[in-house]
Amino acid sequence: IMATSNPISENTGVKNNNLKPTNYPALTTLVVVFFFWGFIAAGNSVFIPFCKDYFSLDQFQSQLIDYAFYFAYFFGALLLFFYANSTQKDLVAKWGFKRSIVYGLLLSAIGAVIMIIAVNAKSYPGMLIGFFMVAFGFSLQQTAANPFAISLGDPATGANRINLGGSVNSFGTMIGPLIVAFALFGVVKASDEQIAGLSLDKVSILYAFVCGLFVAAAALFYFSKKVPDGVDESKVEKANKALIALVIMAVLIIVSFGIVMSTYTMDTSSLSDEIIMALEDKRILWLCVSLVVIIVTLVLSYFRANKNQDGWGAMKYPQLVLGMLAIFVYVGVEVAIGSNLGELLKSEAFGGLPTSVSASYISMYWGSLMIGRWAGSINVFNPEKSLKKALLIAVPLLAFGVIILVNS
Repeated sequence: IMATSNPISENTGVKNNNLKPTNYPALTTLVVVFFFWGFIAAGNSVFIPFCKDYFSLDQFQSQLIDYAFYFAYFFGALLLFFYANSTQKDLVAKWGFKRSIVYGLLLSAIGAVIMIIAVNAKSYPGMLIGFFMVAFGFSLQQTAANPFAISLGDPATGANRINLGGSVNSFGTMIGPLIVAFALFGVVKASDEQIAGLSLDKVSILYAFVCGLFVAAAALFYFSKKVPDGVDESKVEKANKALIALVIMAVLIIVSFGIVMSTYTMDTSSLSDEIIMALEDKRILWLCVSLVVIIVTLVLSYFRANKNQDGWGAMKYPQLVLGMLAIFVYVGVEVAIGSNLGELLKSEAFGGLPTSVSASYISMYWGSLMIGRWAGSINVFNPEKSLKKALLIAVPLLAFGVIILVNS
């Protein structure tokens, strides 16, 4: 597809004006959900240090918010893969991209309701279930959104449309921490001791508002006549060996985390410092086991698929396996920095800042990523060469100004 529809002819260098036109009304509707993903995901960066202080957790326990949130993506994708392998039908394509996004938004709305119930009960495990369900809905939305964005115009410019969605997503990641921090702390710069006595009423209000946004976005998609259904009844290649490998990987990860969590059932108040340090070493060891399991499974699957492609599906393609590893590392680093930034800023070497004032720094971190994405989204509008050069200077400066303005 890329070879036949590239806007620049490989031999002549002449611009091709016969590109499939972009469906901008549908694309505008689609980028709304990109905002939600960024807003909620980056807001976790504030919830993590808050929950650590409010529920008296250690650093690992507070990071379970990210674990619950992002494991939902893997779990959702694995379910879709299982269905496709069993029926040789892509469930998202069968429903259509439009309906899949609507269903995903409604699942996220259910997650927001669970979060409200958990917050009122002051239950950290309940909040983890809420985070999982919100992200479970996101996994369905994102599975549909990227190919949907590509289908809304010429395939050669599909990456530009996805990048436009990413730029809107980044705007959500920038303001998400600020709004969540306001919901948690108001305008008060609360100390860690004061945080433990704060009311969670505003969190319930925040997620009630978020739930309403999810339902409103679902209605917008469902009733919009400009958004095509995106149904595709094409058959899917069976990949039994790839499915087995991923299921084994999931089981080993769950077992590793189960062993880590089992160390928290012990009463450590009477244990010596040496035994506590040994427990910490055990936790680190089993977390490293999870890391090795993921990398080895993907690499080994690729080499096995190269020897005998039968039953491995797309795992035989290096661009898929390397892409999975690249996204695993990139998202892990990107999210882990934001999630641990609040704890870093609490240290004396980095200012000794209380949790309630770290939100602006977290916002500026996500905003710095937004600058590049805004610049990268210029291509979606297909500007003339001279205008493009000017925009590549103006847009990053505009993005930087937005970051400073919002945080000020």
